[in-house]
Amino acid sequence: MKKYIYRILLLFPLGVFFLLVSCNKLDQSPTNNFTDDNFWVSPEKAQLILNMAYSQMYSADKMFSDENLGDNLFQGRGSTDQRTIRNGQATPALGIFSDTWLNIYQGLKTCNIFLDKIDLVPNMDAARKSRMIAEIRFIRAFQFFRLTNFYGDVPFFTKDISLEESRRISRTPYATVRKFIHDELEAIVNDLPSRNNLPANENGRLTKGAAIAMNARAYLYEGNYGQVKLNCEKLINEQSVYGNYSLFSSYAGLFMPQNENNAEVILDVQYVPLLRTWSNLNYMAPISVGSPLNGSAPTQSLVDNYITINGLGIDADPDYDINNPYNESLRDPRLKATVVYDGFNWQKPDGTFTTIRIKPGSGTVDEYRTSSSNVTSTGYYTRKYYDPTSEAAFVSGLNIIMLRYADVLLMYAEAKQELGEMDQSVWNKTIRPIRQRAGFSSGAALDFPTSSSSLKDIIRRERRSELALEGLRYFDIIRWKEGPKYLSGYVYGARFANNNTENIQLDYRVFNEQRDYLWSLPLDQMNLNANLRPNNPGYSF
Repeated sequence: MKKYIYRILLLFPLGVFFLLVSCNKLDQSPTNNFTDDNFWVSPEKAQLILNMAYSQMYSADKMFSDENLGDNLFQGRGSTDQRTIRNGQATPALGIFSDTWLNIYQGLKTCNIFLDKIDLVPNMDAARKSRMIAEIRFIRAFQFFRLTNFYGDVPFFTKDISLEESRRISRTPYATVRKFIHDELEAIVNDLPSRNNLPANENGRLTKGAAIAMNARAYLYEGNYGQVKLNCEKLINEQSVYGNYSLFSSYAGLFMPQNENNAEVILDVQYVPLLRTWSNLNYMAPISVGSPLNGSAPTQSLVDNYITINGLGIDADPDYDINNPYNESLRDPRLKATVVYDGFNWQKPDGTFTTIRIKPGSGTVDEYRTSSSNVTSTGYYTRKYYDPTSEAAFVSGLNIIMLRYADVLLMYAEAKQELGEMDQSVWNKTIRPIRQRAGFSSGAALDFPTSSSSLKDIIRRERRSELALEGLRYFDIIRWKEGPKYLSGYVYGARFANNNTENIQLDYRVFNEQRDYLWSLPLDQMNLNANLRPNNPGYSF
């Protein structure tokens, strides 16, 4: 009889408990470890494995890693895997290809073991069991979603498989796996609670709204705008069933700890100050406020994406002054909530403010020097997701948002535009309230555009500004098939080169349309299992 040993390695409070376990096959039940015989004896033990699956699903590390694949951030120190990909130098042996594959399949193993073993729990309340199974099925669908986004056709199975089986399995077509994802998300909705009935001590657990929003995102990535529309309409129009969601009153406040679990948040990763934390901003924030060095910085492309309060791009607004590019009375307020620029007022944990000087010649530790120095390589630092209430120098317990209502409105606007159904009424319940919340007030920015030919670009630009640094930009570029437009050519930083007369010029990026819409399968996996070949197009082996 196949058995598993479950060793508890680490425990974190997270609304409920998180657990990390290792699984090894044994033929007998040892007395000093948990096995199938003595582990699956209570709902509480099953909950530990479910919580582990939650912890494997998503994290701050994954979010910022995804951001570094796109055009919002630039990694100026060393040859990171993301930088290698963007510079067109990736090979199947690249570490991120293997690490991401392994990470996702570890998560899938946890889900499959849970589903294989949950029936062993005696006398379990039927409703609780159904809900836990629904949560695990969501997490498994999410893991397959990430897997197919990166690799396309992948090994697909819904039962725990042996090592021998894993070395013989072949790839399942992308379309088959994606159909499974949609079927799963639709099937579990009725077994999940509505946000309206979720007690505070269960914040972070999956809900009906999360399943619907996740299904909308999965359809969005496939270009199935009809289904995007239908799923978004459920969240917009049927809130008594799927949960009451709305935009939070403050864009900057949305990412502050005192406002966690507000009505805009559909799903987030729960962190706990001092107990379960993340520290990615430690290498993205200004040096003068505690960062030891800068490893990833916002690009000029991202900064230029933010429109003016007149609803115009900076190149089209006569009020824009190239010598005063960060004029806070003119630019989209979300720029200030996201990017640290020269002259930025940074709030410190003690409530006081300090001015960040980045322009060369300012004589501060933050000023731009060269693209390879310890400070910013682009002339910018990161503000979004900074918690000014934390006194632990960028060791943050701030939750990471995976799905929020503004994204639902943006998905809906994009779907309606692509279906030829975008009109003033749709604009007024999607883009307009998002801009109003951001701080726009002029009719030029809030009114429905008179030119329908520019709607696609307006919506895409709005999506980038609203969701910047939330881990979505790379996947938007990939699904739009716009790799050459956004991921080819030089990366630029602030106008700090040649005595502040030219933009900093950084890497020359290369996007190969015959290769780069998918990652290579990991070389080590193909060497272990010849049935994974042929590799995705464009890779040498």
